[in-house]
Amino acid sequence: MCFDLDSRPPIPPLAGAAIDGELTHLHAADGTEFSVFHAVPTAPAGAAIVILPDVRGLHPFYEELALRYAEAGVEALSLDYFGRTAGLANHDNRGDDFDYGTHVGQVEWSTVLQDIRAAAAMLHARPGVRAVFATGFCFGGRLAFISGTQADLDLSGVIGFYGWPAPGAGRGGVPSPTEHAREFHCAVLGLFGGADQGIPQDVVDDFDQALAAAGIEHELVSYPDAPHSFFDRKAADFQDASTDAWRRVLEFIRDHTPAESAVAA
Repeated sequence: MCFDLDSRPPIPPLAGAAIDGELTHLHAADGTEFSVFHAVPTAPAGAAIVILPDVRGLHPFYEELALRYAEAGVEALSLDYFGRTAGLANHDNRGDDFDYGTHVGQVEWSTVLQDIRAAAAMLHARPGVRAVFATGFCFGGRLAFISGTQADLDLSGVIGFYGWPAPGAGRGGVPSPTEHAREFHCAVLGLFGGADQGIPQDVVDDFDQALAAAGIEHELVSYPDAPHSFFDRKAADFQDASTDAWRRVLEFIRDHTPAESAVAA
């Protein structure tokens, strides 16, 4: 698991920022209704992002993260993986006693991809959105990476926080980003902890080399001494890494969002 239930993004709220966020629902192609938290900026920058949580699914960390994106002008949609097995998410049924392990064990790539498609389609249809991105953490980090291989999502970039990219099928049959490097359709930003025992540096290096060989624009950053899940307000010792990671994320989104004039032309 990446984050505890009381973990929060290590990003201070912007003073005076006015944003709107709400828990709502979407429908996947197979008819499944699932929960999403949608945050809308009051000063949109033309970008939107699908947020893919860790194995716990939609919980307060990802709701607050969506709000922080919206404060930065990025419309955000955090989704839940468990609509097919646990029903709709809310704060009453996703507390400390929620048995997320049982439900994440039933997640399949083919069905979670349907959820990602529904989320991306919603954001593409939003007024003023010129570029849609995907980001994720741990399990969601691998999902975010591999989403970049799906041309129909029409993503402008993918951002993975400590997502396992190594060869072999992952949890739920999620394909390997390294093995499918030649299938990427967008730029890649990967953020890793240099002391993450679950993702050794050689695994990151292999992913880097595969993307380079495929000619895919990418940047993979490993923060020395930072552990898995360093991007957490409780991990005060790694705030410098978190601050730099957030800066890189916003710059990546800005650099891969076309200007309004370019879209109009």
